[in-house]
Order: sequence, then structure tokens, then C-alpha cells
Amino acid sequence: ALVNDPKILFLDEPTLGLDPQARRNAWDIITAMRGEGKTVFLTTHYMEEAERLCDRVAIIDYGHIIALDSPATLIEQHFQERAVVFEAEGADEEALRALPGVTHVRCDGPEVTLYTTDAPATLAALVSQEEGLSDLHVRRATLEDVFLKLTGRRLRD
Repeated sequence: ALVNDPKILFLDEPTLGLDPQARRNAWDIITAMRGEGKTVFLTTHYMEEAERLCDRVAIIDYGHIIALDSPATLIEQHFQERAVVFEAEGADEEALRALPGVTHVRCDGPEVTLYTTDAPATLAALVSQEEGLSDLHVRRATLEDVFLKLTGRRLRD
């Protein structure tokens, strides 16, 4: 793809099947090409990769573009909240929705993600009423969160 020093590159799943080190090396090469002023069209199922490498992202669902903007803008448009993530077997979704600040709950097996406008209040209430929590952490929303919200499906569906 790089033999003739093209100005435009189309890369279809360039890191599929690569180990983490090779994947990072590919990211460095793609970033360098962008730095040289080349246009790179990238298809990927890895939202972290799209968030890191792309100036603009099109989220496609059933062959239709349902969102198109920079990763940061897409995240800001769909999530002002923080994500409180933890593991708990048999979490009560109704009770979790009633916690202070919680706007949305996503359960994926034992992993629970609460989107909240008030992380400190949510954490305080969560810790006081939920037993058996593990791997509790707070993070900002990601492009993966946007994808899941817009498509209504999990990444592996």
C-alpha cells in the first residue's frame, strides 16, 4: 500500500490479529503518515483505535452513517457524564438507576457501567448500599460508549 508513496490510503482493519506491540507500531506508522499530510481512510472495529488515530469518525449501522464527527465531539454530544465501572454478580438495575446522578445503566455480565452527572455522590451511594463490588473505577466516556449508545448493541453482536 505504501510502495508509490500515495497521498490517500485506504486501510481495512490494519491491526486485526496483531499482537499489542505490533498494533502500537502500526499506530505509529499511521500517525506518521497523517503527519506527512496523507489522507488515511481507516476501517476498524476497535473503537480505541478510531478514537486515537482518527480526526473524524463515521459510525455505521446496517450500512447507514448514523454519526459523523471528531471523536471528541461525538463523545461530548452523547456523554457529559462520567462512567462508574465495577463488577458485581446479580446487580439490581432498578436500584442502580435510582442512585444519585445516574442517567443510564449498562450491564454486561458481571460488569456494570453507570453513567453519572455526579460521580462523587454516585460512588458514595453505591459503596453504602452495594455489597460484593470489585474492580471499581471511574473513567470518562469513550467512543465505544457512543457506539453502543447509538447502535443499541454490544460490540460483539
